[in-house]
Amino acid sequence: MLINHLFAQKTVFSLEVFPPKTDLGQQKLLNSLSGIKGIHPDFISVTQGAGGSNNQSMLSLASQIQTDLQIPVLAHLPGLYRDQNDVRRFLADLDRYQIHNVLALRGDYQPGQTTPRVFPHAADLAKFIQQTGQFDITGACYPQKHPEAPDLITDTLNLKTKVENGVNHLITQMIFDNDQFYAFQERLRLAGINVPVEVGIMPCTNHRQIKRITELAGITMPKKFTAMMDRYQDCPEAMRAAGIAYAIDQIVDLVAHGVDGIHLYTMNNPEVAQQIWAATHTLFEANPAPRPQLNHA
Repeated sequence: MLINHLFAQKTVFSLEVFPPKTDLGQQKLLNSLSGIKGIHPDFISVTQGAGGSNNQSMLSLASQIQTDLQIPVLAHLPGLYRDQNDVRRFLADLDRYQIHNVLALRGDYQPGQTTPRVFPHAADLAKFIQQTGQFDITGACYPQKHPEAPDLITDTLNLKTKVENGVNHLITQMIFDNDQFYAFQERLRLAGINVPVEVGIMPCTNHRQIKRITELAGITMPKKFTAMMDRYQDCPEAMRAAGIAYAIDQIVDLVAHGVDGIHLYTMNNPEVAQQIWAATHTLFEANPAPRPQLNHA
């Protein structure tokens, strides 16, 4: 199943996981993911490090999800520290596992490591992957602007290049303010970027973890969200409950506004995904497809 075909059929619901560092950790994750079959995610994305150091663990986890759990996989492929031969080998490995959905990423710079400079941008990698003709290509996008982009116009034009180079579907960085996504959606419309966009949602169940991630990514938090974190940061159970409720509230609003899909950053916590799906699944099931693009002005 090519992921891009899903969007003409339904409002998509997908998850992201990352390969644990040990075999035992990976088996525990697979055991917990087996319970996720009941929520029927449309696909699961599997991450890997910028340098591809965990290629084998990523491929092992991805193949088991797709083969054993019968859930389509979106394989992350950062290109910054790879040359053309590296990418060809990785794509060949994916093909052997019948995985044909790829998330083309630049990847983060690693201190002390030099790059081949073959794929300095995700758009360069997407163009190279497209030439193989075998893969459906997904790209990342940043509703508040990529932290390295000088302004919104430049960021939007870079994103358009990425789409022109073969990206069929976009997944946003995590957002905590739906209005920022609606403004981003309008910029895409004005730029003529018409591919489906899934919104990345990360339930805040760990105050320190979310604070670290958002600071690194340069994400601005709405007052409603920061008030929640400040109020419950010293009570893990309350923070977990409030974070899940906040994510559910975001999803209800987004699906009601005709969003193409929701991509849940699980941080390898399938139980949270199950709770969120239990509270929202009727919304996804009630949405007919295809859906018109709505004006949120």
